Amino acid sequence: MKYHILYNPYAGNKSGKKAVDELKEILKGDELEPLDLTVLDMKDFIGKIPEDESVIVCGGDGTLNHLANAFDGDVPDRKIYYYPSGTGNDFANDIKDERLDNGLYEIRKYLINLPSVTVNGQEFLFLNGIGYGIDGYCCEVGDKQKTKSDKPVNYTSIAINGLLFHYKPTEATVVVDGKEHKYHKTWLCPTMKGRFYGGGMMMCPNQKRDDPDGKVTVAAIYGCGKVKTLTVFPTIFKGEHIKHTEMVDMISGKDITVTFNRPVALQVDGETVLGVTTYTVHA
Repeated sequence: MKYHILYNPYAGNKSGKKAVDELKEILKGDELEPLDLTVLDMKDFIGKIPEDESVIVCGGDGTLNHLANAFDGDVPDRKIYYYPSGTGNDFANDIKDERLDNGLYEIRKYLINLPSVTVNGQEFLFLNGIGYGIDGYCCEVGDKQKTKSDKPVNYTSIAINGLLFHYKPTEATVVVDGKEHKYHKTWLCPTMKGRFYGGGMMMCPNQKRDDPDGKVTVAAIYGCGKVKTLTVFPTIFKGEHIKHTEMVDMISGKDITVTFNRPVALQVDGETVLGVTTYTVHA
């Protein structure tokens, strides 16, 4: 079998090419062709691969986001494999039960019928979720740290410092399928296609990636001060924050608009967008 390994050298804190060496060990005996996907037209390249050859995409959630948007819903009818080599790998965590014996995931079905988000006049597809609030702030700060150091970014530390000292909560208006909800002192207001984002946070534990109606879930964490919010924050990693119904609200739907009363950073599958006052999701 011939595999075209499309790797992202910038994934995993610029260690993305290590995935190629790992696959050489895993797929001994097969013919492998490593290619830097950042210099390829991925839709065109994958569409032209012969039927008796396979493609493996290596990278993290941001890499998959770029792949999904490159296809824009028009995904070639062929097997597409994924080998996680990012920092957070939230997508792989969400479908970990589908991991093949060789460590690969078959992902074509997850690249079609994706929700879209419109933000600052641009539209993007997304696989995991939209982070808006302190999660977007964490990506903003993390991006700045990456320009100064090659050390791994500790997003949990950024979030804790943001909660205690730097990030100020907002007033939020959320409209889900035409119904309006108002939230005071809003810390987080993401919309999720999967359960995980932010490197293992189970923000929406009841969200189904393969929801038969295609619904997504918007989550609001709101109404409490720094200490209470900081106490509840670690429980997100196990999805136990949803027990705190006095400050956590989960609403599923297909058309969602979230508006804050001041501009903050937003992230789409880990990719940062600055200065956002509103976003709209269509599932």
